[in-house]
Amino acid sequence: MKIYNCTLILISLSFFIMGCSQVEGINPADIYIPEQQSNEKYKDNEENPFMNVADQETSTFAIDADGGSYTNSRRFLNAGVTPPKEAVRIEEYINYFTFDYQDPVDGENVSLQSELTTCPWNADHYLLRLGMKGISIPLSQLPYSNFVFLIDVSGSMSSSDKLDLLKKGFKTLTDNLRPQDRISIVTYAGQAGILLESTLGSEKQKIKAAIDKLGAGGSTAGADGINTAYELAEKHFVIGGNNRVILGTDGDFNVGIKSTEELIKLIEEKRESGIYLTVLGVGTGNLNEAMMEQIADKGNGNYEYIDNTSQIDKVFTHEITKFHTIAKDGKVQIKFNKNKVLSYRLIGYENRSLNKEDFTDDSKDAGEIGAGQSITALYELSITDVQNEESLAQFEFRYKKPGEDISRLLTMDISLKPIDITRSSENMRFAASIAGFGLLMKQSQYKGTANKQMVLELGNTSTSFDPHNYRKEFLQLVKNWKE
Repeated sequence: MKIYNCTLILISLSFFIMGCSQVEGINPADIYIPEQQSNEKYKDNEENPFMNVADQETSTFAIDADGGSYTNSRRFLNAGVTPPKEAVRIEEYINYFTFDYQDPVDGENVSLQSELTTCPWNADHYLLRLGMKGISIPLSQLPYSNFVFLIDVSGSMSSSDKLDLLKKGFKTLTDNLRPQDRISIVTYAGQAGILLESTLGSEKQKIKAAIDKLGAGGSTAGADGINTAYELAEKHFVIGGNNRVILGTDGDFNVGIKSTEELIKLIEEKRESGIYLTVLGVGTGNLNEAMMEQIADKGNGNYEYIDNTSQIDKVFTHEITKFHTIAKDGKVQIKFNKNKVLSYRLIGYENRSLNKEDFTDDSKDAGEIGAGQSITALYELSITDVQNEESLAQFEFRYKKPGEDISRLLTMDISLKPIDITRSSENMRFAASIAGFGLLMKQSQYKGTANKQMVLELGNTSTSFDPHNYRKEFLQLVKNWKE
């Protein structure tokens, strides 16, 4: 993997490269300089290749509920610039959106579904969609929350698209607190400090007054802040509740523990306490997205990038129930039938790959699903015989209910005949549309005939289910993009 660290100056809405700073341990010849980047760090996850079923019939991966890659890319596109391909994680493009999946039944917290169609960017291939849905629970019926806001107030956070945006977000979440929910606020710059001890959600003005006091300045001791936040979360731990640290930062940690590897180790230790971690990335110029996405995954949480006030409403109001985890360590395992499938490629999820034996290992960390949250994965397939009546694949999903240590197994036999993508469900057409756009942004070697027109044609017929118009917003983004 490679991490990129480059320099950009924004002048009158035009981006110009001014240089590239040296990254320790990186050969300068291996550094790619995106025209629109400035000191931003991304991890280059090479795309999943096609796998021959004869050689490897089983595919295993951890689910990913993040949406940060999509909104970060949206930031670039709204500025008239195509995002750097290293910043594109296609699974996060897809899972930014809610899909119209059925709720689970029979006492389970997750439901499964699948669909098989022609592939719109490769006429010789097919697309398999896997859908998972976390049980929908009204906010009023969810366990109480013990939130700790962990807010970066270092000097790099002083711009309006960083600390000011986070303050608006945390105020919005405060407005949505129930009286018995609790909030603590920890800040960190040169060192960590407690701005607000645990306070009931009924005291909204007190919480907002504390948020108003936030100002930026100094260096960034992120690890100290993480330790202090987890200590507060443990002190006020709600048994059976939603205990969560919400970290807001640009990721520019420069005091104490700095390396991503050391931070991951710290977060892995902290997650054993039963406290979840949500990471909110903000700002431009020195965004360390490579670190934030990884510590969120390792902290039994999720990573979101906040690019505007509309995204604040999405995260803190429209999808607030997603802060409540209903399925832990979610893993997918697909066993393809070698008599029917010649090869397969998982689209995205490159940094969520698991070994086959990890699927049944309940000590292996995986992904989480929030209440009402949908997760989607796509495989591109080469099928040997479409008319073959045999099962295509076996779809297995493991997860743990909150408070449980033993995983539950859900299975689905995929015995589907492919239909044309144009006659498929809206869920399938929209998943193909956003995935196709992701392939274009990724500059993927597997993009085939994908183009802007294909993305729009599929997407324009897939908007009858569109809570809060996020799909329509995406289509407008595509229309404005200069291919």
